[in-house]
Formats: sequence, structure tokens, C-alpha cells
Amino acid sequence: MRKSERLNDLLLYFSGKNTFHLKDIMERYGVSRSSAIRDIRSLEQIGMPIYSQAGRNGAYKILPNRLLSPIIFTVDEVYSLYFSMLTLKAYQSTPFHLSLERLKSKFEGCLSQTQITALQRMEQIFRLGAVYHSNESRYLKEILQYAIEERPCRIEYGKQVLKKYIVQFFDISSAYGQWYGTAYNFETQKIQVLRCDKIQAVGPSTQFRGKKLSEFQKPADELYKGKDAVELEVRISEKGLDLFYKEHYPSMRLCTEENQYFIRGFYNHGEEKFIADYFIHFSFSVLSVRPEALRENISKRLNELSRYYLPELPKAKGV
Repeated sequence: MRKSERLNDLLLYFSGKNTFHLKDIMERYGVSRSSAIRDIRSLEQIGMPIYSQAGRNGAYKILPNRLLSPIIFTVDEVYSLYFSMLTLKAYQSTPFHLSLERLKSKFEGCLSQTQITALQRMEQIFRLGAVYHSNESRYLKEILQYAIEERPCRIEYGKQVLKKYIVQFFDISSAYGQWYGTAYNFETQKIQVLRCDKIQAVGPSTQFRGKKLSEFQKPADELYKGKDAVELEVRISEKGLDLFYKEHYPSMRLCTEENQYFIRGFYNHGEEKFIADYFIHFSFSVLSVRPEALRENISKRLNELSRYYLPELPKAKGV
């Protein structure tokens, strides 16, 4: 391992540590005592607050009030982080209080003028797809904090008519510019997916005891499937594969048999319209639908939609 790589690894290794011994470096990297001492001096030169403690059991100490240790990134790693950061532009809200412009200036402060110019040109050429939304999720940071701390919370949910739930969030995800929080509803004892922009208030609740995050790390069949769930099987054409990969739900999986493609899974009672609308967007890529009840629901939804596209009848004279 080259010295630059070793120093970078040491910064990560010392993260969270308050003390270490010289032999820790020697054994970890198989280097001599003198090389280990030179590595420590190099770390001090780039700003890591290390001091030695004399005595028989002497050791090296790291100041406990230090900021995050500086990490050495390659230019390609900086570029990757930079463009990952730009994806946040699509969101009206993030769980972090940050200024993208300030972050951009910090990135540019780490680069030479030649690299900054290359990065700016790259930004004009290289674009990551995003859906921009004006919906603000005011309590995204609080939701994330409750999830991390494995604590139940009381929320008010909706736009015009507010409903009150006691939930524990365990998954926060984004899709098409929207933030979604998946939570366990203590009153219904079911998993619920909530749009974060519809959450109007969040507060602590002591009515129920919080669950461990590990309890939610289960297969979809165990986590989401209700007692009244309906099994589904929809055969799709090869063109439908892209649609499935772009958007599908934990209750679905793609199966291939003899060059045929099947979406298999389940839906719970009350999700009939939701699941019918999902398969409608596959259009002519749907080749067969099971069970019959799902096919009828899709047909019913298509009939309802067709009303919006019928030609208007001419008004009778004198009306």
C-alpha cells in the first residue's frame, strides 16, 4: 500500500478513536517503527490533532473536540461526490440544512482552476435525470431523527382533512422528486406508506413502546402482506421490462420462464384502485392478468378514464 493510501486509511481508522499505540499502525500495515512515526507526523501536518502521552504505557492521544478528520479524495471521487450532490437540486426539502451553492464553493475550493473549469464543462454536458417538485416536506429532518432513535411519534396527515396517526418510521425514500416515509401504524398494526409533504405536524408519543429497526428488516411477504392479500400474476412483453425496472413496489417481483416475463406478487384489501392504475401505465405491454378480479378492476378504471376523452356532444339550439 502506498503512503498516500495508508494515510487516507489511517484517517478513517482513527475516526471515533481517542487513543492509539504505535504498534497499532505497525501491525495493521506491516511497517517499521520509523515508518509508523513518519505517518503520525504526516497526519499532524494535514491537521489531525495528535499528541503523545509519555510514560511506561505511553500512547498517542487524539483531541476529543476535533472536527471530522480530513479525508483525501481522488479527483474522480470528488467529481462523483459533486454530481451526487447536484441530484439534491430536484428536492424542495432535504433532511439536512444545507446550501447547495455553499457546498459547490467548498468543492471548488479543493480543486485547481484547471479542474474547476473541467468540472463546470462536465456539468454542462453530464446531466442526471430528475423530477422537480415544489412540494415541501417540512418535517423531513424530524422524521429521520425519530426513525434513527427508534421512537414512535404522533403525526397529523393530509392536505385539507387531517388524520392523526401514531407511527414509527423505519424507511425514508424518494421517487420522482417526492419523499416517502414507510412506517408502522401502532393503532392498525399495519405498515403504511406516507407522503412526507402531507405530514403537517410531528411530535413525540409515549403511548406505545418503540420497536427495533431490525424488526422491520424482513421480506416483503412478511412485512407488508395482510391476511386478506390477493396474489397476482401479470405477464408482460419485453418492452414492459423497462417500465417494471423504473418503478415497482416491494410486493412485486419479476420472474422469467421460457422467455416469458411475469410480474408476481400481491396486493392488500383497499389497494385495488392503486394496483389497477399501476398496471394501466404498462399499456400494450400487458399480455395477461390474473386473477380475474384484478383484470376487472383494470377494465373498470379504464372505462372511468375514457369519460374524460369522449368528444363533447353539440349543444341543442336554444339551450
